[in-house]
Amino acid sequence: MRKFGFRQIMGYLLPLLAVAVAFIVGSRIGAIRTHKATQSQLREIMHELAVPTNKLSYTLSLIEKSYVDSLSLDSIIEHVMPHIVEKLDPHSAYIPASEMQAMNEPLEGEFDGIGVVFNMATDTVIVLNVIPKGPSDKAGVRAGDRIIRINDSIVAGRKIPQNNIVKQLRGKRGTKVRLGIERQGIGDIVNITVTRDAIPLHSIEASFMMTPQIGYIRLSQFARTSYTELKKALKELRAEGMEQLIFDLRGNTGGYLDQAIEIANEFLPAGALIVYTEDRARNQIKEFSDGKGGSTDLDIAVLIDEASASSSEILAGALQDNDRGTIVGRRSFGKGLVQRQVPFSDGSALRITVARYFTPTGRSIQKPYTNGEGEKYESDLYNRYLNNEFFSADSIHFADSLRFVTPKGKVVYGGGGIMPDEFVPLDTMDVTKYFVEVSGRNIIYRYTIEYADRHRAELDKIKTLTELRAFLDADTALLSDFVRYAERNGVKPVQREIATSRKIIEAQLRAYISRNTALESNGFYDNIHKIDNTVQRAVELLNEQREKRNKQQ
Repeated sequence: MRKFGFRQIMGYLLPLLAVAVAFIVGSRIGAIRTHKATQSQLREIMHELAVPTNKLSYTLSLIEKSYVDSLSLDSIIEHVMPHIVEKLDPHSAYIPASEMQAMNEPLEGEFDGIGVVFNMATDTVIVLNVIPKGPSDKAGVRAGDRIIRINDSIVAGRKIPQNNIVKQLRGKRGTKVRLGIERQGIGDIVNITVTRDAIPLHSIEASFMMTPQIGYIRLSQFARTSYTELKKALKELRAEGMEQLIFDLRGNTGGYLDQAIEIANEFLPAGALIVYTEDRARNQIKEFSDGKGGSTDLDIAVLIDEASASSSEILAGALQDNDRGTIVGRRSFGKGLVQRQVPFSDGSALRITVARYFTPTGRSIQKPYTNGEGEKYESDLYNRYLNNEFFSADSIHFADSLRFVTPKGKVVYGGGGIMPDEFVPLDTMDVTKYFVEVSGRNIIYRYTIEYADRHRAELDKIKTLTELRAFLDADTALLSDFVRYAERNGVKPVQREIATSRKIIEAQLRAYISRNTALESNGFYDNIHKIDNTVQRAVELLNEQREKRNKQQ
């Protein structure tokens, strides 16, 4: 097996699986409770801070009342708070008011903006897709447009950070933003005014039929609308003939706990323990299924990896410990601490760990940590790579004291994260230096943008996966045309390496081209799955399960 450096492996994983291993975001979001601290809890906290023997509050009081110079006590507190919290566990966090919106927005189900998906691969804001019936769609913005100007600011060719572009495009609903658009076939700048509105955020990233019997759903996070979105996706796939499901939680760093419980309930029979929490006084809160889930009959394979954390692990652990479905992939992150969010009057908040999560058999989801050693904790995935855990299940060792047994006799282990029932190693056999070059230099993505420009009229007509597959299959010169493009952009062809990496390159070309159609992520994953060994293994397992059941009938 060919092995590359950790950074090359991560660079390979991101475009291949299109997931973001957001360690810091994951550690802050995780599985959080949806209720806010009560007024009595807040009063109790403030009372503790007001005790004269508390050195911190006493020092702040002295500075405020007696310090010779005038200064802002708030600025001192803002500086001190992160240093206090970093001495706790890795998942407790102080969130400044300036960061609260960005932290909460992905979980709330909507934001205010203009409704486009864009990329800045060539230092130009390129509109990949326009949300149907959204503000930009109503105003006349089209996929393939280049945004040259936002209000009075030129944004093309200025190397402006993407976050800054987002800030300029977003704003309160009802406000207007003027766009200067460069459009293929039009010589002059097209001026369009867009009225901002609420834009829905979907946590179901993809949902489609992989085979006549097997459906595929990818959940990117556990947001407020996740369960509702899942029910809708399941209903639509059942209407298309789904009998079995691949539920992809890879790269899902967590979110709202209640959504994980509701989704687990969808697949479990009545009376099954889903998860329980335990605080420092050993008080436990247990969550059980109510038997009202509509998918208890579905064969299910749940995909996880080292970036699946918190709510993802709660769901995977609940199904695994109840002998419901098969967990496929690699060992999950290991985030099993419960945070309570305490809001402050200035809009900031403290997320403080108050309990631990346990799976139904009693396994602790949380991996080991030492208070105050956050950097060491965040390097855990790199250490797993060094220990060969991405490539071999035999490299992962569990103590006998962490051994648990499910009701049907399956052995599972605690100690942090969820170990899958079926381990699938990271496959880098087809990764060559040529592929690393064209991928690392973003040449694959840039080519697909130009390809979409040339074929915009044809791509806009595609509405189904069948039509998309037929269109891409008909382009037999796709790879050779890309190789010539890469050479013009500084990467000379190495035929032996191109032959080795052919499947990866073709799959990524087809996947990124598909993202430029109305099918978006469904088209992307339909193509990338061809080189996704974890998905392919899940399909094999479900097929074997169906064949075995058919023989028994």
